[in-house]
Amino acid sequence: MTGITSSTLTDSIPFGLALTLGAFALARRFQQRLGGHALLQPVLLASVGIAVSLHLGKVPIEHYRKGADFIHLLLGPATVSLAIPLYRQIGRVRESLLPVLGSILAGSVVAAGSAVGIARLLGASRLTLLSMAPKSVSTPIAIGVSQSIGGDPGRSVLCVVFTGILGAVTGAGFFRLLRIRDPRAVGIGMGVSAHGIGTSRAVQLGETEGAFSSLAMGLTGLVTAILIPLFVAWLG
Repeated sequence: MTGITSSTLTDSIPFGLALTLGAFALARRFQQRLGGHALLQPVLLASVGIAVSLHLGKVPIEHYRKGADFIHLLLGPATVSLAIPLYRQIGRVRESLLPVLGSILAGSVVAAGSAVGIARLLGASRLTLLSMAPKSVSTPIAIGVSQSIGGDPGRSVLCVVFTGILGAVTGAGFFRLLRIRDPRAVGIGMGVSAHGIGTSRAVQLGETEGAFSSLAMGLTGLVTAILIPLFVAWLG
């Protein structure tokens, strides 16, 4: 009778699931033990830990993805749950609805336009430009937009994760540097520029920041999904 091999164990849904959840739990605990410093983002630490584990264990990425893809399906419900702080702050949203909508629209255009513009100046290929355009929206939206405009979804996901981690790590400090203290402005900035990862950081900063970041993240995804395909079609 054939015994259970290490390849059999890794080539399963429980392996990828356990590795992902375990790495994030350890990273989160490590951040908390060191005072919750923004530079110790659990997503970043967990990603590095998973990559190192797969490399040292010589585990094919296809094996890991069997379980990791299951977690990917939970991104939708997790995003919807961010509506809770938004609901609690609905009164403040109504008070400044037009400025908020204008800020989110402008931020969405700048987020996509600046990335593509800078990459183009640096001589990036058309495929890279198209893949970078949806960098400031959540992963499911970025994949859909990237596929629709001829980009590479894999590169788009990489850009999305990098953007989110960078925003979560540097966002709060950047706002303090610019002396921006209005929690609504902080939340909008985090949501527009750093999608779900930035929003998770905004929730830690305060309920108002989390609420406005949730709103900004959702509307940025909507604006990006509509405008970028139209813009690419117009350019030909």
